[in-house]
Formats: sequence, structure tokens, C-alpha cells
Amino acid sequence: MEAPESPLVVLVHGAWHGAWCWAALQAELDSRGIPSLAIDLPGHGASTAPLGDMSTDAAAVAATIAMFDRPILLVGHSYGGAVIGEVVADGADIYHHVYVCAYALDVGESVIGLTKSMPSSPGPHQPNALARAIVIGDGVSTIDPALAHDAFYGSCDPMATPANVARLCPQPLATMIEPAKVATWRHTPSTYVRCLADQAIPVAHQDFMAARCSAVETLDTDHSPFNSMPVETAEIIARIARR
Repeated sequence: MEAPESPLVVLVHGAWHGAWCWAALQAELDSRGIPSLAIDLPGHGASTAPLGDMSTDAAAVAATIAMFDRPILLVGHSYGGAVIGEVVADGADIYHHVYVCAYALDVGESVIGLTKSMPSSPGPHQPNALARAIVIGDGVSTIDPALAHDAFYGSCDPMATPANVARLCPQPLATMIEPAKVATWRHTPSTYVRCLADQAIPVAHQDFMAARCSAVETLDTDHSPFNSMPVETAEIIARIARR
């Protein structure tokens, strides 16, 4: 059994995904004796709660981690980085944040606002693979299944793509336009994991946000390192958890 003071790694998925996306990484963390918990944000994965905004998502994470009397290592992927930056849980010991090719927002910034404020990649009139894959609906966005592989899973086993795509769900537009009210990376140690082959968040954008963090790690992979490089991603998290 884990000692009570050992950290619990809490994993917060990105837009359109669910807790299911962390499965391979959790298996690697298990093999290293690192306990982890993957959360379904409201309306995602197995959650039966209604879809909400970024504040709703952060409140759900805060309510979950408040149940644990142990240090928390909070990990956010992509949009999940914006969520963990908003999490303020009374009594919870969040001792480190890990941003996995994620949004590390400052107060007043939103996901879409920060994205639009930075140069496009590879050129101003050539949107990346994710931009091409997004389909805007009534208050939500979805991902074109035919373009999901290039957007998210370019370095992953292509045999796994159909299963991943089948589990993608709608993402509320409100989560992308809501400005951050707090920026917990300003007063909590943090690590940014850059992904060099990312076709969702350009590396230049990642570098801008990584500069806000205490430490930076780099993986030569796509937007889903928990699937494409679970061993290497687990090693990064395990090193932090063992400090």
C-alpha cells in the first residue's frame, strides 16, 4: 500500500476527450508504484453531468481532489491545462502542476484568445491540423473523424485511432472563450512538457507558455504523448512525484 503522504497524480484530459485517454499512461505509472486518478470533466467520457464552462470543469476537479488527504500532483493536457490553472481547492495540497502540451493561462486570458494573439503555424493562412478538424455547432464544437488522426494521434499506433475517435465527444464553446480568473502556476511549482510533433498546439505557442513554468521537458511526439510515448511521459511524472 502507498504511504498516506505519497502524492496522488490527478490527470485532467483535454477538449473532446475523457479520462479514457490516460489509460496507457496510468498503466505505466502503476508499474512504477505511482498512484493516479483520471477525471472525466462534466459531460465527457462516462460523466452524466451536463456540459459546462471552464469554471464548471475546474470546480469538478477541485471537488474531487478535496476528497483526498494527500499531496496532489495535478496534470493537465491541452485544454486541461487551462482547467488545472483555475483549480483552487480548500485544504488540498497541490504541490506541483504538469502541463502536457497544455494551456497555461494568465489571468484574463482565454484559450481561444491566447491562441489568436500568437502567430499561426506554419503560416498565417495555413491552419494546423486541429484547426482544420474542428466543426463548429450550436454552442459546441466537434472533431471531424476523418481528420482526428492528424490532429491528435499522428505518432500513435494507427490501429488505436478508430477506438480513440469513437470516444471523442462535443466540447462546449464556452470553455474556449472564458477568461481565466486565477493563474495558479504563478505560485505553485510547475513543469511544461513540450511536444515537438504536435499538430494541435504549435511548438512556438507551447514555448510561450512553457516560459511561465518552473521547468520544461521535451518529447519528440504528437499531441497525445500519453498514448504515443507513455513510458517517457510516465518517467517525467514519476520523477516529479518522487521528489
